[in-house]
Amino acid sequence: MPHLHIEKFKEIELPQEKEGVSFNFICSNINHTEEKLISVTVEDDKFFLLVREDENKTLLKTDKLSRPASIYNVHRALNTYASLSELNVLSSNVPEGKKNIHLEEVTALKKIEYFSNDFPMDKEVNIEVGFGSGRHLLHQAVNNPDILFIGIEIHRPSIEQVLKQITIQKLDNLLILDYDARLFLELVPSNIVGKIFVHFPVPWDKKPHRRVISTSFIEESRRVLKIGGTLELRTDSENYYAYSYETFINFNKTVLHINKNKDIAISSKYEDRWKKMEKNIYDVTMINEEISDSVELVGDFTFNCKDIDKEKIIKLHNQTKKFDGGFIHFERIYTTNSGMMVRISMGSFDRPEHLYVVLDNEKTYYYPSNPLKSKSNLKAHKYLEELFNG
Repeated sequence: MPHLHIEKFKEIELPQEKEGVSFNFICSNINHTEEKLISVTVEDDKFFLLVREDENKTLLKTDKLSRPASIYNVHRALNTYASLSELNVLSSNVPEGKKNIHLEEVTALKKIEYFSNDFPMDKEVNIEVGFGSGRHLLHQAVNNPDILFIGIEIHRPSIEQVLKQITIQKLDNLLILDYDARLFLELVPSNIVGKIFVHFPVPWDKKPHRRVISTSFIEESRRVLKIGGTLELRTDSENYYAYSYETFINFNKTVLHINKNKDIAISSKYEDRWKKMEKNIYDVTMINEEISDSVELVGDFTFNCKDIDKEKIIKLHNQTKKFDGGFIHFERIYTTNSGMMVRISMGSFDRPEHLYVVLDNEKTYYYPSNPLKSKSNLKAHKYLEELFNG
């Protein structure tokens, strides 16, 4: 992760802008005074820089929760803040070079709002969850120009590697998204997807609740797949294969194809390595045979909060509020020059969202963007507004 080790942190007058990088406000963790967050806007990206101080040195890096897909914009923010505040940098892994030429005109990288506002429906959609090096995803896009491919990944170097290839190969049928695939599926209209690929997901043997394949993920996949559409799991983990098979087969009606050590047209570098080690590769392919009803959600994420009781907000720290179908957990509380901010996890128990809520003198809003519009998130928002209004 990009970071600077600095001798001592210095605040600058806010708001302030330099060379396209805007620093908006700063907030302090009320329970851990050594932690601060700096709101940054670079181009269309909004995120926080994290300041963590100790006795000997201070770390300045991007906040993991809000960081954007563009590593280059994180580099710009870190270097610009260091320059503006004249920080004494002890060590750095942040380059000061120009943006890679292949990323200059990138249009394939999309934010979640692109899909939530107007999901592309002019052609069949295929989705790959966790595309890694992108070998399989790029191969599919090149060989199927009439299909729109959406690649979902949270590993930033992998994202930028594929974006470069999209530019080099001049692909116009491939979009990239940095988001939780389990949440993303809730945005997809019913019956439009031809294939969903989940190739070599992290097994999460010690944290099975984090696995991509789950009852709810399969339910959403069945909804978005068209008749004859497929959800394809490919894994080298026998435990993941056994778990996934049991999860698939628990549905009342399901059609599965099982393969072992099946050769496919393109393989990842990891698969090549596992084959050399003579590891078994398992495929579980679910075939959808049902038409699903359309889903329409009513509501929004605006707040109507007045006269916020700061002491009441502070007492919410580390509390979990449950409601029918979901929860809200108050992870951290911050103060700002004009109010407060809370870091929360919210929504459904198996697919929660993590984000910030800013409560200042003029308005209350989510940061860096609104939650995904889902049934559980809309319920959580309504409950959260009731808590704030007391």
